[in-house]
Amino acid sequence: MNRFEGRRVLITGGGSGIGQATVHRVLAEGGRVVAADIDEAGLKATFAAAAEAGGADRLTTALLDIADEGSVKKGVAAAVDTLGGLDVVVNAAGILRSSHTHATSLAFFNQVIAVNLTGTFLVIREALAPLLRGDKPVIVNFSSTSASFAHPYMAAYAASKGGIQSMTHAIASEYSKQGLRAVCVAPGSIASGMTDASGTSAANAGPGLPEDADMSLFAKLAPAIGQGFAGPESVAGVVAMLAGEDGAFITGTEIRVDGGTHF
Repeated sequence: MNRFEGRRVLITGGGSGIGQATVHRVLAEGGRVVAADIDEAGLKATFAAAAEAGGADRLTTALLDIADEGSVKKGVAAAVDTLGGLDVVVNAAGILRSSHTHATSLAFFNQVIAVNLTGTFLVIREALAPLLRGDKPVIVNFSSTSASFAHPYMAAYAASKGGIQSMTHAIASEYSKQGLRAVCVAPGSIASGMTDASGTSAANAGPGLPEDADMSLFAKLAPAIGQGFAGPESVAGVVAMLAGEDGAFITGTEIRVDGGTHF
C-alpha cells in the first residue's frame, strides 16, 4: 500500500516507541516525513532504521522540545519549509510519570501537563495554518486509556490525556468546514519506551511507579487478547489508517487500541 504517496507528514515523538513506529509505517507507505523529538540518540536510531529499509531519502529528523514555545514555533516552521507544506500532523510526543497523588508536587504535575497537553496544543496551533493549505489535512493526537479508565498513581498523566481528548473534539468541530479532520488514538497495554523505561533518554523513560505501589490495583489493566502488551507497531497501523484515506469519514472521536483491556 502507498496510502501516503506524496503526503507531507510531521510526527513528534519520532525518536522512540509509537512515534518511531509511526514514522516507519508512513515511510513504508510512501510518505515524506519530518520526525521530531527531544531525543537526539533516538532520532539517529530512527534514521538508521529508515536507511536500512530504504526510506531515508524521504525522512528528515529534527530536534524539537514540544514543551518550549520557541522550539515549537521554529521546529514546525522548519518542517513545513522542508516538506514544502503540510498534510498530516501526528502528535505522538509525550511523557508518562507516576506518583502518589498526595505526594505530587506542583512542579511534577505542571511538567506532565506542559509536555503532554500544552505541548500538543502548541504543535497544533503552529501547524494549523499550513495544514489548512494542505491536501485533506489531518491531525492525529495521542490520548490514552487513562483518560477514561482508572490508572492508579497517574493522576497528572490521566488529566493531560483527558485534556487532549477533549481538545481534539473541539478542534474537529471548529475546523470541520475547512476540511480538517482531528482524531485521537487511545493506546493501552502497549510496550514502548514510555511504559517500560526502554527509551534512550530521560525524556521518554518509563512511568517510575512508587516503590510501595499496590500492584493489585493494576489487575484490571491486562489485555484480554494476546500474550501481554503489544508492540508499538500495533498502534502505528491504526494511526496510518486514521491519517489516510481509509479514515476519511472519521473525525472528532478516539480509537482505543488496548487488546480488550477495557471492554
